Amino acid sequence: MSLAHAARLARREIRGGLRGFAVFLACLALGVATIAAIGSVRAAIEAGLSAEGAALLGGDAEMSFTYRRANDDERAWMARNATTASEIIDFRSMVVVPRGDDAERALTQIKAVDSAYPLVGSVTLAPAMPLETALAGAVDLPGAVMQTLLADRLGLAVGDTFKLGQQDFVLMAELIREPDSSGGFGLAPRTIVGTPGLANSGLLAPGTLFDAHYRLTLPQPADLAALEGDARAQFETTGLRWRDSRNGAPGITRFVDRFGAFLVLVGLAGLAVGGVGVSTAIRAYLARKTEVIAILRALGAERSTIFLTYFLQIGMVATIGIAAGLLIGALTPILLAPLILSVLPFPAVFTLYPLPLFEAALYGALTAAIFTLWPLARIEDVRPTSLFRDALDARATLPAARYLLSVGILLALLVSVAAWLSGSTTLTLWFAVGVVAAMVFLSLAALGLRLFIRFVSRRTRPTPPITWALNAIARSREATTPVVLSLGLGLSVLATVGQVDGNLRNAIARDLPDVAPSFFFVDIQKDQMPDFQARLDADKAVTKVESAPMLRGVITRINDRPAREVAGDHWVIRGDRGITYSAALPENTTLTAGQWWSEDYAGDTQISFADEEAVEMGLKLGDTMTVNVLGRDITGTITSFREVDFSTAGMGFVIAMNPSALAGAPHSFIATVYAEEPAEAGLMRDLSNAMPNITAIHVREAVGRVSDLVGQLANATTYGAAAILLTGFLVIIGAAAAGQQGRTYEAAVLKTVGALRGQILTSFALRAALLGAAAGLVALAVGLTGAWAVMVFVMEGEFEVIWSNAITVVLAGLLANVLAGLAFSLPSLGIRPARILRARD
Repeated sequence: MSLAHAARLARREIRGGLRGFAVFLACLALGVATIAAIGSVRAAIEAGLSAEGAALLGGDAEMSFTYRRANDDERAWMARNATTASEIIDFRSMVVVPRGDDAERALTQIKAVDSAYPLVGSVTLAPAMPLETALAGAVDLPGAVMQTLLADRLGLAVGDTFKLGQQDFVLMAELIREPDSSGGFGLAPRTIVGTPGLANSGLLAPGTLFDAHYRLTLPQPADLAALEGDARAQFETTGLRWRDSRNGAPGITRFVDRFGAFLVLVGLAGLAVGGVGVSTAIRAYLARKTEVIAILRALGAERSTIFLTYFLQIGMVATIGIAAGLLIGALTPILLAPLILSVLPFPAVFTLYPLPLFEAALYGALTAAIFTLWPLARIEDVRPTSLFRDALDARATLPAARYLLSVGILLALLVSVAAWLSGSTTLTLWFAVGVVAAMVFLSLAALGLRLFIRFVSRRTRPTPPITWALNAIARSREATTPVVLSLGLGLSVLATVGQVDGNLRNAIARDLPDVAPSFFFVDIQKDQMPDFQARLDADKAVTKVESAPMLRGVITRINDRPAREVAGDHWVIRGDRGITYSAALPENTTLTAGQWWSEDYAGDTQISFADEEAVEMGLKLGDTMTVNVLGRDITGTITSFREVDFSTAGMGFVIAMNPSALAGAPHSFIATVYAEEPAEAGLMRDLSNAMPNITAIHVREAVGRVSDLVGQLANATTYGAAAILLTGFLVIIGAAAAGQQGRTYEAAVLKTVGALRGQILTSFALRAALLGAAAGLVALAVGLTGAWAVMVFVMEGEFEVIWSNAITVVLAGLLANVLAGLAFSLPSLGIRPARILRARD
């Protein structure tokens, strides 16, 4: 028989409708819809960032410098190549609001702008007015605008005055929206002032930590690549950082890509769970088709024809499921676009995007093929006599080698495609290994459960309902394995997410404040350090103070080669980094290799580099490194590596140099202060009153903002885990539906021998509860192991079991399986035994 004949038979089979494929369709559609929706949202954000690149950036291009403003040569280059340039000075400082003898203080991110700002878009204020009018001020005071959150916290109303450094400002309006804000994470709300208004504030003294950004509008059409190349060739050695509208928010783009790829992988885990339901549904369907298959074999149909007939039929159904998933995944983001846009801090353009839909369809097709081949291959070598005896569902032999090889190839193809499309091979491989390991472990756990119950039931004499429940679990592989596998995998992901989320929140909210400083003080001038230290020494509530000189620089070259050629896109060279100097080896500093310079050393520049980052960047002792500080290149030799622990929130510098290397460079000092919580308010008040130019970062508030961000990320991941759990519940429903005929026959037999309805129902409920609890416990073990690995090896932190999450996972598994089991068990109790038994041989 030909392929055409098999296709004709498949069409005839499918004319009877899709009865028996409901779970198949639901599992496949839900998995594909999840991946399609995630991909569509990611594409919408990427399109928004691309379309609004100039608006997000604030111009066609941006040249940035750390610690300094552009010099004459750099300004001349801008004048030659740009039609308009706008200077923005960005830094953190303290807002001080006098309240009688006391004052309210809060950290703010200051944006000092010139009259050309904004080049693109407009600033939205309340009450509505031009930004130029707001910054002009009133009553001989310069004006300012401030985000509502900060104004409310300080109790400021429009017309009130406050201090920035030594300068008074009047609040002219609340800042509703700034066009060049990408909405990224920041330690403090925004305040915008005019740059001339800061002239007498003392906040831009030599050594102050600030960034100078120069937004440019360019003649159109502009060759951005050529302009970037020219600018970098001339000024990269002076510490230039370049961005343009081709990627106006690179940090957000990286985050969206990586987090979106992770969520797609979570969606693939959901498809793996759905694959269990696909496999179960196919087994149940083929079991019902035993008579049809037997007739075809008896009429001379070849084994390949039978295989192709049902493969094509299932392929048609899979196409319907994938199409339904694509439709749902494509339309859901569009329908929910107003809600999504209301919570997104960056632009997005919601429409139909073919690429993520193609990606989801490819994942769905590969998953359906993998989980279809295994059960379908089992019918090829079955004899007609076995088929007539309903032996298909009882066979436990492996498929032929060619089918096993095909499944392996498809699985490798799926992982390869996921690695390629996600852009993260390592993450994909580890994720795939984790999912496969979890499925193997859960399958073995299902087998172990059956063997254990069989062992227990033979040695105990429990009540009849318990005996019936135990026997049903022990003898039925098809009723046990799908439940433990599907529900267990969904709960495993949920357990892992819950444990990681709980541990991160605990680390931030409880552990970190115990070891972290109360404040970071920055922009302390050198001549202020004696008074600063004296105030802290006189306070018994201050338990520890660390201070160090602080500069910032950009690593431009390593071994006389561009830094990116050596270290790739490592975070250390992605922007400017903190630099310090010290004559003596600082206390609590451990060298891992090399030697520290002598205290009176005044020779060529020597560098001590952070050990872990050096390993990641491939550095070794004797390598040379060029660091641009304030527009001046400093080239030194790496003579030592040292441990730098950033996890304690204490002071840590990637780069340290000998003092003579930075002699004459204007700089300030940074200090970390550890104090008892009741003394923190007084400490901030005294220091900010005596030294208005310094900036205090309250660690507790910063920790709260980080905790909120972690919570938002965990919520997004939890939604993905919930989709997996829903798929698992659908698989359970499918398994329960497939076993309804068996439970009906069982109920008929038990009624015949005198069992009461209550006893039978109790037996069914116990069976479902035991399987659900077992799936929950196994999932908890898998989830705890996964969460431990993430916390210890990825987060490099400590792990503890969050028992509230753990108990919830076990109870969820038990309840889900009981509800599904009882829903399909109740109809079985109402059927008369004679009707069922009379139909059996």
